[in-house]
Amino acid sequence: MSRPFPEELAHLDDVELYRRLAAAQRETSRALLADPVTLARGLDRTFVLRPHVRLIGQALAGAERGDYDRLLIITPPQCGKSTLVAEWFPFWWLARHPGDKVAVTSYSDALALRHGKMIRGYVEEYGHEYDLALKPGSSAAQDWDLLSGGGVRSVSVGSGLTGFSVNLLLIDDPHKDRADAESAASRQAVHDWYSSTALKRLQPDRNAVVGIQTRWHPDDWAGRRLKEEGRIEEGGRWKVVHLPAIANPDKFGPDPLGRRDGDPLTHPKIPTRDRAALLAWWDDMKRTSIVRDWHALGQGDPQPAEGALVSEELLRLIRDPGLHVTPQKIAVSVDPSGGGRDTAGVVGGFLGDDGRVWITHDWSGVMSSADWSAAACRLAHETDAAIIYVESNYGGDMCELAIRTSWETLQRAGEIPARKLPPLVRPVRAKVGKLLRAEPVAQQMIQDRVRLRGMFTDLEREWATWMPTDPMSPGRIDASVYLVYGLLPDAAAGAVVHAPTPDRPLPSGNGPGSFYNRQLGQGR
Repeated sequence: MSRPFPEELAHLDDVELYRRLAAAQRETSRALLADPVTLARGLDRTFVLRPHVRLIGQALAGAERGDYDRLLIITPPQCGKSTLVAEWFPFWWLARHPGDKVAVTSYSDALALRHGKMIRGYVEEYGHEYDLALKPGSSAAQDWDLLSGGGVRSVSVGSGLTGFSVNLLLIDDPHKDRADAESAASRQAVHDWYSSTALKRLQPDRNAVVGIQTRWHPDDWAGRRLKEEGRIEEGGRWKVVHLPAIANPDKFGPDPLGRRDGDPLTHPKIPTRDRAALLAWWDDMKRTSIVRDWHALGQGDPQPAEGALVSEELLRLIRDPGLHVTPQKIAVSVDPSGGGRDTAGVVGGFLGDDGRVWITHDWSGVMSSADWSAAACRLAHETDAAIIYVESNYGGDMCELAIRTSWETLQRAGEIPARKLPPLVRPVRAKVGKLLRAEPVAQQMIQDRVRLRGMFTDLEREWATWMPTDPMSPGRIDASVYLVYGLLPDAAAGAVVHAPTPDRPLPSGNGPGSFYNRQLGQGR
């Protein structure tokens, strides 16, 4: 059924009707220029809107308004950022500023050229609505001009921009892969090109630099920019949109999307409300990536490999999900949240009849005292642990009380059988710094006295990247250290002692060779 013709237009002649319809079309086209996402959605019905895409679009519009002149966008791969930022955004910019020059750069000519072809395609298909037209003879995909004076050049990072003034500089993944980013010479070449070539082409009347990058190394292009020029909120120059696959406000600060800890990032091909599917997608990426790749690509948090106590290769070697071992003593170890952080370490494992400590569970996370104590009790119940080691440097008797209270609460709630006896709670206190505590446990790993019952991405990441100079004290490392010290008492060497309690005061003569420390962690 055809729609009725508007009565107010019925009396118009063809010329006036066409004029009014053309005016309405122009008004609609101009309305689409509110921001790049609005334009993309209005012109391309296949363009998928997700919350993170909307957020990126708003940040791009801020760069065009002049709210800031440096914008860095960090997301996991395959989130639609390149299509929006390196293709729709330049077309939108040219529609608003038809006399401007845009430089699109990437690690390879082929990728930059692909973006340039897409932008030119938008001009050819939709440009008439915004008075954009290709200049006659401007057929080269790599370098083309508009009749209005603007144009686009698409080159690889490191290539020259000689003779090309730049109002908008786009840098899409300046590093090809990890090997490229971990090459000091390659990184320096990118930094030199950016400083000596790219920035020198920016024009004074209007300019912006927008970078979109998969992070690979602390000193990659994005890392160096933030180190040298800083973030806006810190008094620096760069507006940063950092969207990790799994939100972690405790580490990265308030999430731009308002997500809570553990919430997944949206994805163009997964419905926004399908939390289970989103979590499954990112979990699969996490499980199929090595530890450093997950934290670099998925979380935008690259970590150095040099100088860590334990290498990724060693951690892979000590993974063993299949060897049959009979537990001789099962324990849970807790490093409560404290010391300036909110992440509590909750790790479970056992001493096997092969003489090794096997780490079987990592339930660590951002938790309150009620949460970590309940997690420790649930894990002790699930594994039939006979003892819970809890670090008491922060909180003392309150840590023990929290665990005992949680056990009783879970029994009343029916999660733990009422007749099941609680595990022994054994407070431990660190006598030396983290390095002197962790080094002996790292040595036990090297000597094949500690193994992992499968893969523990976050725990392995902390071990493989923590540096002796780091001010933070990762909870997973501390919890696993106390577990090993408890189950392999000869590994302690005086680094950890049982905390004194009213019924068991700390004995004198508690040096490294004392009987007390030789019995550390026995729980007998």
